[in-house]
Amino acid sequence: MSTHTEHPVFHPQAAHMNLPAIRSVTFEQPFHWLRAGTQDMAKAWPLSLFYGVVFALLGYGLVHAAEDKPHLAMALTSGFLFIAPVLATVFYCVSHRLEHHHKLPGLFVPLLSWRANPASLGLFALTLVFVLSVWERISAILVGLFLNGSGIGGLSELLSLSAVQQHTDFVLAYLAFGGILALMVFSFSVVSLPMLLHRKVDFATALVTSFMATRLNFPVMLLWGVLIAGLVVVGMATDFIAMAVIFPWLGHASWHAYRELVERE
Repeated sequence: MSTHTEHPVFHPQAAHMNLPAIRSVTFEQPFHWLRAGTQDMAKAWPLSLFYGVVFALLGYGLVHAAEDKPHLAMALTSGFLFIAPVLATVFYCVSHRLEHHHKLPGLFVPLLSWRANPASLGLFALTLVFVLSVWERISAILVGLFLNGSGIGGLSELLSLSAVQQHTDFVLAYLAFGGILALMVFSFSVVSLPMLLHRKVDFATALVTSFMATRLNFPVMLLWGVLIAGLVVVGMATDFIAMAVIFPWLGHASWHAYRELVERE
């Protein structure tokens, strides 16, 4: 069920773009989105948990495959946030069907949701892959600058309390660069991917709409981003076990965020 309520509406303008209106939301709304995501998970739990487990295993495999290369493991761990919006399209598909009271799709149907707007969704996916590759290079540079000769040989050593205390300068630099990049990706993807799945709009229109929705509701969207990041950290801290539930929960909730932020057609 959608969390649609009446809020003030902005009509952003951009040259040569027909942008939808953006709603102003309150600080209570992110918690409403999480509640709506819980309801969708309860209605579609076999699909949600199936894909949650698949993506959790994917994240676990990527991170632990590079465990002996600290910069790569850290880049993949934090970079999981960058590619998560693309993976979450399967949950947008399910929530969309639930919203319109359609029967749940077959097990592999959500994987084909990209066919609703293949060119734009494909371009977005390539953009996120590029961002992830840039982040991997930045991570390598930071590790080389701050940890060269430190003797740290793996991710578990790097994340230990003693290593964090000893290399505070590295931690602060990593968080600063990662936070800026994460905020950029969040602002351009929080609305754009569900919008591309739901509406026949082009890549640029979706990105600008997402950016405007973030800018016009910045304090609330910052809270939403912090909630997402916090829950993802919990999922990763459990060696991706909790991610099997957290990832689909956030995916469904993000659909409701889009539906409430962007004025309906």
